[in-house]
Amino acid sequence: MRTVPSLRRRLTASLVGVPVVLTLALAGCAPLSGETEPEPGAAPTASAPPSEDGAGSTSDAQGRADQDAQEQADQEAAEKKAADEAAAKEKADQEAAEKRAAEKAKKAAEKKEAEKKAAEEAAAKEQAEQEAAEKKAAEERDKMLEYGDSGERVVALQERLQELGYFIQEADGSFGPATQQAVWALQKAAGQYRDGVVGPKTQAALDDGVRPQAHSSSGKAIEIDLDRQLLMTVEGGKVTRIINASSGNGETYEAKGRSYHATTPRGSYAVYMERNGMHESTLELGSMYRPKYFSGGYAVHGSGSIPPYPASHGCVRVSNAAMNWLWDSWGMPKGTPVILY
Repeated sequence: MRTVPSLRRRLTASLVGVPVVLTLALAGCAPLSGETEPEPGAAPTASAPPSEDGAGSTSDAQGRADQDAQEQADQEAAEKKAADEAAAKEKADQEAAEKRAAEKAKKAAEKKEAEKKAAEEAAAKEQAEQEAAEKKAAEERDKMLEYGDSGERVVALQERLQELGYFIQEADGSFGPATQQAVWALQKAAGQYRDGVVGPKTQAALDDGVRPQAHSSSGKAIEIDLDRQLLMTVEGGKVTRIINASSGNGETYEAKGRSYHATTPRGSYAVYMERNGMHESTLELGSMYRPKYFSGGYAVHGSGSIPPYPASHGCVRVSNAAMNWLWDSWGMPKGTPVILY
């Protein structure tokens, strides 16, 4: 019968206290409660298949819930893993950055320390060099001779100047005006700076025996080197004395309402006039000591001021002591050649 499966399921659901009707139904003799017995001759009615919405639907829902829960758990685990990895990466990056910063700071500190050390070493070296230079300068100063010095070293200087022919009358051991004039003459002859101090270069000129050479070749003559500001006595083509001199300074000056140019003429002349004593310039330019005129108003004369550079109005100045020597010892009579170059 078609109702048997349904009856069997009901039977299975409840075995205790089975009613008589169920027993009959199992035997196919009576309808179950709620069922209508078909009339005789009626067509059999198909019974609906058993429904599976009960236990099966619950199982599916539970499966989906479990699946959703698993997916949620997997997603949370993945998110946690990603977060952990990101945190680990961030920490590693931070540690790497801190390490780089520490290395950079260390290098900067090392560089700064090296620079400090180098600066200290440079400063120490500079100080040592300065001290050495000062010591050397002090030693050189001790070896130098200058105006105001005195003693045996000055005597040796004066004797060497005399030996070379530079005009100095006596070796008295006192570095005064006469010695200064002779040292200037030596420095002029050597082409050195004219400071009147006997330093290494001037001492070398002394040691080397620096002397100017004559231009004339015979007889007695006065030669004046205007470029080096030197007056020389020459005999037979040989220089016998070298005297510091000062000639015209090249400037324009006024005298008695007229303008003049302070130059000393170059050329070959001869003494044509002399004044034995102090003579006042006709142009009111000052006093001339024992002048020896060689051209017009130009003369060689003594003066109290003979700097190591051109300073006159055109005449050739020498010291009063040198002028006395020219007059009284060497002899510079009228007719003596005066050659200026």
